Amino acid sequence: MSELHQKVSDAYLAERFAQASTVEATLDAGGLLFGWKRGRAGRFTGLRVVADIAEQRIRFRDFHDGRDGLLAGHDVWLEPVDGTPDVRRDARSRFPYRGRLLRWDELDMMYFLGYALWNYFTFPALLHRPGVDWTQSGDHELTAVFPADLATHCREQRFRFDPSTSFVVEHDYTAEVFGSSWAHACHLTQDYQVSDGFPFASRRRVHPSHPVKGGAMKTPLLIWADVHEFKVG
Repeated sequence: MSELHQKVSDAYLAERFAQASTVEATLDAGGLLFGWKRGRAGRFTGLRVVADIAEQRIRFRDFHDGRDGLLAGHDVWLEPVDGTPDVRRDARSRFPYRGRLLRWDELDMMYFLGYALWNYFTFPALLHRPGVDWTQSGDHELTAVFPADLATHCREQRFRFDPSTSFVVEHDYTAEVFGSSWAHACHLTQDYQVSDGFPFASRRRVHPSHPVKGGAMKTPLLIWADVHEFKVG
């Protein structure tokens, strides 16, 4: 573990966080990419989620037509009101383009939003998760290499930290479900708050990565999310 890795772990109370069971959060979200793929259904207000910490599993309350949605690894499903659930195994295999260039259905959206939020909300536990390889790649930067069985944006991702707080301020990745060769994103995490001692970013904004300078381009705003509640239990 590098010195930076240890500082980040301490700032996020990662060891204590990893001993908890779940993260519960309420958020609003939307943006250009969600509108492109889902139209009006790509805007979420008061979306409630419960993410397991030890395993990759997240539940969306009342995600579609009054039904809860779930993600477990690369599988997604909608719980039934009556009858059989709508299940999609290995949802990643359908991306990026197999009929999904212009539109996503509700299970496509649930897969992307599910793995993304699970990664964001359980970040402190990922710092010590077996199979995730962390190396220091700059004075205030860590690079993570993720295992194939963990649903995430791409295998290699970079995290930059505020030198005064050791909190994430920029997260660089390629959103391969949109396009593995061009969907390079810079995710800005801002307005940190504290819940039961644990810090969390209440404001998240995703922009294209600048092709020359790196960092976030000012426009367009691809995805935004505002987190209103965050509870570790």
